Amino acid sequence: MSAIRRGLPVVLPFDGVYGLCSSPYRQEPTARIYRLKGRDPAKPAALIASDVDMLFECVPELRGRAGVLARALLPGPYTLILPNPARRYPWLTGADGSKIGVRVPLLQETSNSIVERAGCLVATSANLAGGPEPRRLEDVPDDIRSACLVALDGGELPGLPSTVIDLTGGEPVVLREGAVPAAEALAAVARTG
Repeated sequence: MSAIRRGLPVVLPFDGVYGLCSSPYRQEPTARIYRLKGRDPAKPAALIASDVDMLFECVPELRGRAGVLARALLPGPYTLILPNPARRYPWLTGADGSKIGVRVPLLQETSNSIVERAGCLVATSANLAGGPEPRRLEDVPDDIRSACLVALDGGELPGLPSTVIDLTGGEPVVLREGAVPAAEALAAVARTG
């Protein structure tokens, strides 16, 4: 936890793959994980919260339809792209600050405890840009693991990243099919109305 408070990167097991995480509250920790991963700064990362209420504390504008959808789908294996009218966390939203990717993953007890104490994290998969998603800690590249003060071993994970759904337009759009098939994800959104 002290590593996160200091803005240092950590590797945590999430619900699908290992994540490279840090504090989302300042630009430098996010820039550091982007450099470690070799990620294009124009690409967004996700804001991870321990629960939906904490997510709403970090992004209070998530009300109305966005809030209803977030409460209906989270926690779960989704990254939801939602409106970000206040343009919060511009260092993790990529090229389009009017949108923000949010997650409330289903976590193992130790990871959940860390995220709860941190409030929120910025996270991306703990691989090199374009590399395979790490399902085991030993799949995380050595350069990333050695740069992290903490690399928590959660055993072998399913290896499927979250399903990414853009909810900023009139109709939901699946941007990445992951742990939840696209048709099932769209059906889940439709059920929430």
